[in-house]
Amino acid sequence: MKTMMRLVVALSLLLAGAVCSQAGATNYSLWIKGRGAGGAVGNYDDFSYWGPYRFNAGVNKKAVNWDGYNSLASQNGTVRNALDCFCTGSNWCYVATFSAGDPMMGYTLANYGGSSRRVKNAAPNGAGVCADAGGASQTGWNIYWVRAAAGAGGGTELSDAGAWTTGEPLVHDLKTTTVRAMYNHNDTRGIWFYMYAGARGTFYSGILPGQDDEVVAYHSSGAVSGSAGGAYCNPRDWWCNDLTLGSQVNEGGWPKWTNHYLSYRDDTEYFKHYLNGNWEGITMPMRADMEALAR
Repeated sequence: MKTMMRLVVALSLLLAGAVCSQAGATNYSLWIKGRGAGGAVGNYDDFSYWGPYRFNAGVNKKAVNWDGYNSLASQNGTVRNALDCFCTGSNWCYVATFSAGDPMMGYTLANYGGSSRRVKNAAPNGAGVCADAGGASQTGWNIYWVRAAAGAGGGTELSDAGAWTTGEPLVHDLKTTTVRAMYNHNDTRGIWFYMYAGARGTFYSGILPGQDDEVVAYHSSGAVSGSAGGAYCNPRDWWCNDLTLGSQVNEGGWPKWTNHYLSYRDDTEYFKHYLNGNWEGITMPMRADMEALAR
């Protein structure tokens, strides 16, 4: 009888511990910015790069701000700080990226996603760094998925052609052949990237092959694999290969990178690239999905 009572007590304590552990878990929505100024580095509540803070952008939204000017490698520590803060221990993250934020996240996972990370307390200091929580560690981060609007993981021909200032380190990174060789795009640590491709180009879109959002062509925003970009379009456009939805191989035979899935293709050519400080452009359908799915 005493043995049975001890077993009941032990099981009760185990169950209570599990409930407390689960109750302490928190989900966060991290928004990793792209090229350009805006958003104070280390201030996870500064959404000035994106738009008004009042907009719903997923559960417990946090802005992951970096300088948007220097190289991906030099700024990557800022992103790792955010992932350590909010995506370790019992906490999990949904991640949204825009433009250069896509290769920033891809670079992070490929190069550091298998590294040992200290579990943090999700209470950042003024520099955006969190303290250790009990000395525990884990491999990589707890990430449900990544969503990428106007993903520049395949680069942009605007960088190739010198349409942007060539003295900017990030511009050098975003050359098509450079960023495609910078990290292993297929190594996402099993985490899926859901892509959003805009197609409302402008007068200088002749530099960009196929459909584009005026900055990034479909080959990049649609995660088409390979060492250089190609021309991809919407199905009703007969003059180049179709960019297929989902994870299917694209018309012409080129696949998408592993664990990449085209969630939104701008068949009506409605969405441009830029946010205009108001959650505009191709981030609009991504934000809607973050609102609906990041809970």
